Amino acid sequence: MDRSSSVKKQTDGDGDGDEAAQQQQERGEDESVERIFESKEVPSWQRQLTLRAFVVSFILAILFTFIVMKLNLTTGIIPSLNVSAGLLGFFFVKTWTKFLEKSGFLKQPFTRQENTVIQTCVVASSGIAFSGGFGSYLFGMSEVIAKQTTEDNNPQNIKNPQLSWMIGFLFVVSFLGLFAVVPLRKIMIIDFKLTYPSGTATAHLINSFHTPQGAKLAKKQVRTLGKFFSFSFLWGFFQWFFTAADGCGFVNFPTFGLKAYDNRFYFDFSATYVGVGMICPYLINVSLLVGAILSWGIMWPLIHNRKGDWYSADYPSSSLHGLQGYRVFIAIAMILGDGLYNFIKVLGQTLFGLYHQLRNKSAAQALPVGGNTHAPPTLSYDDQRRIQLFHKDQIPTWVAIASYITIAVISTIIIPHIFTPLKWYYIVVIYIFAPALGFCNAYGMGLTDWSLASTYGKLAIFVIGAWVGASHGGVLAGLAACGVMMNIVSTASDLTQDFKTGYMTLASPRSMFVSQIIGTAMGCVISPCVFWLFYKAFDDLGVTGSQYPAPYAAIYRNIAILGVDGTSSLPKNCLTLCYVFFAGAVVINGIRDALGPRWARFIPIPMAMAIPFYLGAYFTIDMCVGSLILFVWEMVDKAKADAFGPAVASGLICGDGIWTLPSSLLALVGVKPPICMKFLSRKANTRVDNFLGGS
Repeated sequence: MDRSSSVKKQTDGDGDGDEAAQQQQERGEDESVERIFESKEVPSWQRQLTLRAFVVSFILAILFTFIVMKLNLTTGIIPSLNVSAGLLGFFFVKTWTKFLEKSGFLKQPFTRQENTVIQTCVVASSGIAFSGGFGSYLFGMSEVIAKQTTEDNNPQNIKNPQLSWMIGFLFVVSFLGLFAVVPLRKIMIIDFKLTYPSGTATAHLINSFHTPQGAKLAKKQVRTLGKFFSFSFLWGFFQWFFTAADGCGFVNFPTFGLKAYDNRFYFDFSATYVGVGMICPYLINVSLLVGAILSWGIMWPLIHNRKGDWYSADYPSSSLHGLQGYRVFIAIAMILGDGLYNFIKVLGQTLFGLYHQLRNKSAAQALPVGGNTHAPPTLSYDDQRRIQLFHKDQIPTWVAIASYITIAVISTIIIPHIFTPLKWYYIVVIYIFAPALGFCNAYGMGLTDWSLASTYGKLAIFVIGAWVGASHGGVLAGLAACGVMMNIVSTASDLTQDFKTGYMTLASPRSMFVSQIIGTAMGCVISPCVFWLFYKAFDDLGVTGSQYPAPYAAIYRNIAILGVDGTSSLPKNCLTLCYVFFAGAVVINGIRDALGPRWARFIPIPMAMAIPFYLGAYFTIDMCVGSLILFVWEMVDKAKADAFGPAVASGLICGDGIWTLPSSLLALVGVKPPICMKFLSRKANTRVDNFLGGS
């Protein structure tokens, strides 16, 4: 899922405000933060980049890549993992330095700047698991996903995953966005004073860790995270014993009865999604449940009753010419409607904000005339200190521009050799527009905390796919163009947000930039390797109804087919329903904005509603259970829930996510679970008993 459609606001992802961090922010901004750290020396940018920081970053990058990959390949909903990354980075290095201090070998204390470097590196690395498209556009090119459609599944529109070309592709596209926004960092952070809510919240979290009170709380939070990590890992291990065949195990427990189970309403005992539900806002979880009830509870049973009239009874349930077509394309219509609305809204806010920023700057620079005697606002001690250090280590603009052009030339030569239909001139067009779109996305994220990376990617699918045409591999070209665009736009906004975090923790922009580059390079290797492990370990990866259905891979491929072939292949009345739900998504968003935040929190979010249309309700039940746990906890003890809720949720997500590593290795070496736990109706059970008794 991406940041604009996941709840990273990542609902296919992205805007994330970490609750614990925001509350730390509210508590700590009444007094000067930098006066607390006044006596501590700020290390040079070279000393902020320590070997131990990158060793810890590498370990955490592998951990979080497994987690993000699992989420990518199951539902595509990726919550913010900033709290976990900051907390675990602090814990590992603090443990390391304490050990060295007792041994008498400690040469450099652990600082908040080093903590910020770790945070930046880990998030940059694990972010490639999302922007690399392993659960969306990249896997959507594969034969596995193509076989689930009947259109454009010829060889020129298929590219099966291979470790070599995936790593090569990511290396030539993932760094462009970093160099595209470097020249604009001062404008974004200091001149425009953009908020970047998630970056600001992360900075307050890191600052709080390095105060005496914050360090004590962090120690307790890590202990809590460790307990729930262990529980979640062992629970995943226990469940594995009962999954000897398809349809076996706790994940197929018919909680609400077999009829509800057939319509994908059941609790599947997933610690991951209970944890995700605790992190996601209540509105996201309620929106998912509303979408599940509307689709699997009402619409799909009604459309199924039209079998033989609206679509041929001969089509299997997985055919896009049958019921599956309604599920996929109505979900796409809602995603596109929501994406288009937010694209126009954020772009409008960006242009409006830019206009006012530039106008106010011009007014401030004008000589006082008549009554225009307003002095510029006095900067606080914190701002003076932060601006001074932010200006200290500059990244030369010519280096950024020269690097962008060099990498663009190299990738323009290499990418057509990876994706034959995507000719060099299509890539040149993307690279001409990408810096401007990257700037818009970074600016919009600073205002709203929303990244529209996936929306820009879908725009590239339509434009390039239609330009190439169906007969020349337009589907593959569109998906590849989506990857190029998404990587540039996503990394541009992520780096600018990291600059904001660094600005507020006095981390050098140069150390932030180097950390982002190293983290991105790690991600370009780690993410393909982790995906390759999943791809080789699970034969049914990407198949609807399997353990890892990769829903967004099918959705992105069908968006590409829609862009190339148009709507002629849709089943009866599907296009009309798509128009209705597209318009509905736009109208609901309009109503939410018109009513304002007070009432908008009671109105579902269309992007979140769309996800269960395709997948079913099972994971929404898990997430609502997570929400319910947090809600009851807040009613009983709000202070403890605020302090430890994110740690509990992170432990549940991390433990279950890491279990995928040993389970993948067991599958690779051919070790199968010993037991199949299955649930049958009384009638089916009688037939099985009679069959077994007769044999």
